[in-house]
Amino acid sequence: MYRFLLTPRWWGINVFAILAIPFCIFMGTWQLSRFDARVATHQQQENRTADAKTAAPRPLEKLLPVDQVTSGRQASARGRYDAAHQLLVPDRTLKGSHGDEQGFYVLTLLRTDSGKALPVVRGWLPGDAEDKAATAKVPAPPTGEVSVTGALQASENQGTPGVQAGGGLPAGQLGMISAASLVNIVPYGVYDAWITLADPPAPLRAVPPAAAEGSGLDMKAFQNLGYTGEWFAFAGFVLFMWFRLVRREAEAAKDAALGIVPEDQAPALAPGPAPAPRAGEDSAPASASAPGAGADSAPASAPLGQEESAPAP
Repeated sequence: MYRFLLTPRWWGINVFAILAIPFCIFMGTWQLSRFDARVATHQQQENRTADAKTAAPRPLEKLLPVDQVTSGRQASARGRYDAAHQLLVPDRTLKGSHGDEQGFYVLTLLRTDSGKALPVVRGWLPGDAEDKAATAKVPAPPTGEVSVTGALQASENQGTPGVQAGGGLPAGQLGMISAASLVNIVPYGVYDAWITLADPPAPLRAVPPAAAEGSGLDMKAFQNLGYTGEWFAFAGFVLFMWFRLVRREAEAAKDAALGIVPEDQAPALAPGPAPAPRAGEDSAPASASAPGAGADSAPASAPLGQEESAPAP
């Protein structure tokens, strides 16, 4: 009954199913492994962030360049604040007791002994960076040589939340915390990293460190999970369609073996001659088919001698 599977027409169908099903399963498994890897990386980053809060700070140079391992670690540096180049980073959100609040970062460059400057986010203030009443609350940076400790962060990019990469900001404001943005503002080199102080001076509020890029459960992670379901669904669909085609072909072969012809393939019957009348049946009277032989024909003439004469006047 299933010998049709060995016919040339079915070879292509069988080869397609044999190749498509394992391929879909492989792709679904790979997407699932990508999702698992992102979950594991996120968990590792959470553990590193928790450990960084209690770990002893390390010198800045030993933690550079910033990667997923060193991001969030406590870094220490010594130098002098450049009060002349203190900048405000506008439109930055910070979670408060009443939800997200809009404000700005206070960023001051720390000139280190290496000759480069380290961007230090000293804290956050609510309000508009162009509001003089809000900016008047910004405390002046300490003078003289200081030692700072804070969570190490990688330079921001255009995909970082809150970044204004388009430019057009007033003087004294910075849209993106990165060495590429600062190199055109200050006359000295800048580290490709920055730190956020854990204990800022009042009235500034501490800016919590952000998770390293690619280490969180973002939309890409859930896209991997969605692709996993799609590939497994494709594999199931191919298998279902193959069984459906095989079943239909087997039923057709079985019907053909039993001599059952489908209705759409049955030959149409041509109309034959009319049957002859049986003996004893009266044929229709010939007068019925003669013209003018109906009930409306004229009456027969009266016999001779019985014609009606016209009445006398």
